[in-house]
Amino acid sequence: MHELFCRWSQPNTLPVAIRKSADAVPYFNPIKYLSHEEFHVLYLNRAHTPLYCASLFKGGITGTITDIRIVMKRALQLNATAMIVAHNHPSGALVPSENDKRMTRKLIAAAKTLDLALLDHLIITASGYFSFSDQG
Repeated sequence: MHELFCRWSQPNTLPVAIRKSADAVPYFNPIKYLSHEEFHVLYLNRAHTPLYCASLFKGGITGTITDIRIVMKRALQLNATAMIVAHNHPSGALVPSENDKRMTRKLIAAAKTLDLALLDHLIITASGYFSFSDQG
């Protein structure tokens, strides 16, 4: 009972705004050691404060299917204005594939149409991450 009281009486800390790719990486740590690919999205408000991190798609060892309409639908449901997407590479490769590049372009175009911003696309591995934003 004492533990419950202590947790209840602690002040809630607000999520910290995402300012750079490294700020977003901890939200995607759960996928770094997976043996299959997953695609997650961190939805943000106007101040780039996280609203929700969603695991949207699960695939196989070498890829996953990403439905852009579902990514955008969830953004609209959450009243998000920006998002950061991430997927893992079980192989450990920190180099984006042509499919990764194509998906990023499609997500940017779809987001722009809905007045949303895709701030970054991260590739997460056990050894580190690749940021499309950081790499231009």
